[in-house]
Amino acid sequence: MNSIPTADSSSPASEAPSRRIDVAGERAQTTGSRNTRHFNAAGSALPSIDVVATVVEHLRREESMGGYEAAAEVRPRIEAVYDAAARLIGAESREIALLDSASTGLRVILDALRPREGARVIASRSTYVSHALHLMTLAREENVRLEIASVGADRRVDLEALERTLADGPPAIVTVAHLPTSSGLVEPVAEIGALVRAHGGFYVLDATQSVGHLDTDVAEIGCDVLVTTGRKFLRAPRGTGFAYIASDVLDRLLPTAPDVRASQWTAEGDWQVDGSARRFETWEAAIAGRLGLGVAIDQALGRGMPATEEWLSAAGRSLRAALDEVDGVTVTEPVDTASAIVTFVVDGVEAGEVVSELAARRVRLVSVPATHGQWDLGDRGIQAVVRASIHVYNDENDMAALVECVTDIARARRAGAA
Repeated sequence: MNSIPTADSSSPASEAPSRRIDVAGERAQTTGSRNTRHFNAAGSALPSIDVVATVVEHLRREESMGGYEAAAEVRPRIEAVYDAAARLIGAESREIALLDSASTGLRVILDALRPREGARVIASRSTYVSHALHLMTLAREENVRLEIASVGADRRVDLEALERTLADGPPAIVTVAHLPTSSGLVEPVAEIGALVRAHGGFYVLDATQSVGHLDTDVAEIGCDVLVTTGRKFLRAPRGTGFAYIASDVLDRLLPTAPDVRASQWTAEGDWQVDGSARRFETWEAAIAGRLGLGVAIDQALGRGMPATEEWLSAAGRSLRAALDEVDGVTVTEPVDTASAIVTFVVDGVEAGEVVSELAARRVRLVSVPATHGQWDLGDRGIQAVVRASIHVYNDENDMAALVECVTDIARARRAGAA
């Protein structure tokens, strides 16, 4: 198969990352990498030993002194999580809200915009199912004008068409998934940001699949809001995530359901909300998970996001190229796509069956059905894809095993059809 970048691989000086990825070291700190070949970072990545130890340690703290008391003891460490999340994406701490998921962030922030009849929402075809369902509900119940952005031959947002759409009507809310659940496609998010700003719109970025994967900077992208989750490429616990809300739009985003976490009931019929993005948080939260999120973010920062993006993108291209050479396998995004998410189909074998056969060999992938991405997979007439998502704990042996297993499945199908 094509060479996969490793900790010892070399590259031209012009392409060399600022620091190398120590794959062996990452595997040594990832218990799950010894038990299975895990290619589901885009679903829920393997956490590091330190992340897990941090979560367990705090649960023991709660066991010994109680949840409120334990939270009070680690308050400075929780505050540090805001700082780390801000550094990761080029924001300020006051612009960060800690949440339980990206879906929650998208929902509460979009509701805070209060789109009503006649409001325009332009969504990318890469939009995730949960967010799409929310948008369609607003269109059905509030008569919001929901428009799906046109795409080019590469399935990315067509920038010329988007500019025409933005110019044809009042300012719009534009919501884009940086990377979708259904392919390795990377949207031109900075170019979209420039267009939205030029036409007075409001830009919401779903960075669920990109933070921890791609070097993501909110100033460069120009988004008003960014949401992400902890469990994917950040390698944090499930039930964690965060949102960025730009300081210059905070005042126009009041939560529809203020919570005691960041609001004060000041009089019989009045209240005040916090001046930061924390106005979207709730009092109840998994403190252990948030501590784990902080450790995971610190590890991502320590690894270096430019180097991580370069390594993961190169690994994705290499894996696509290897799968593209297998008879009976079709890679469903361009081979040279610059991401670590790889999607494919095996001729004559349902995606779910491929995943089951791989799991029997301890190779972990997922299938993504069209019901999770009708605007993308449904639009392409694809019922489901098999998705492999690489992380820094996947070595050359993992990827060779994946290609070998897929080759066996495709060969067995051909033999059965003969």
